[in-house]
Amino acid sequence: MTDIEKIFTYQINWKSHGYHTGSHRGTHIGLGFDFRGNSPLLEYPDPRRVDIRQTINDLTDQVHVRVFNQKNATPVYALCDLSASMRFKGKQKKIALAAEIVASIAYSVQEAGDAFGFIGFNQAISEDWIIKPTIKQTYVDQLIERLANFQPTSSGINGLFDINQHMNKKRGLIFIISDFHVSLKTLNAILPMLANHHVVPVVLWDENECENLPNFGFSTFIDPETGEQRILFFRKALRDRFRKMFFE
Repeated sequence: MTDIEKIFTYQINWKSHGYHTGSHRGTHIGLGFDFRGNSPLLEYPDPRRVDIRQTINDLTDQVHVRVFNQKNATPVYALCDLSASMRFKGKQKKIALAAEIVASIAYSVQEAGDAFGFIGFNQAISEDWIIKPTIKQTYVDQLIERLANFQPTSSGINGLFDINQHMNKKRGLIFIISDFHVSLKTLNAILPMLANHHVVPVVLWDENECENLPNFGFSTFIDPETGEQRILFFRKALRDRFRKMFFE
């Protein structure tokens, strides 16, 4: 059963190129209400939509009909970070929270009549973490359970550089779920590759990642992405620097 509290509504601001009927404005002619123009009855033989005014004004005595675009479905993807930093646990384990968000997206997409696709990424993209856009909820339920119990170990998100090889070229709605603990240089190189789509970043941060740092003294610092350990001597200036870098 779909949890109604997990469902949200969304809209797209472009015309969908999909062929299946849905809830978004489309580009294909059909039984919709988005007026496209007039056409001779011989080209689109639907006498229910005869345009009397256009027919009367036609000097060639052709019968004209009003043509409309149907409402179509659009592909919606959840791209989920499976890198090592997603195993961080503060108030809640990041990967478990990501699974809840994926579930919310999937249920909402199903409610809207769209197709849901999923791609998990870290340093690479594995076929084990790819679901091509589908309306079959069975696959989604299995994915959410597997994701919630996953233990990330691989560092990096360079798999996103290959993302277009696994996605529909037609414009879609893309949710990227990640803590985005990567350099701005990497993000600036990746995001333009998704310029054809509408991208919604979902940033997973936990205040325990930067708020519980010591005020003074030695402490072991573990990089959540690489697992590398370093012993640092904390003082107020270094503590403030960490907090500033985290939020900037």
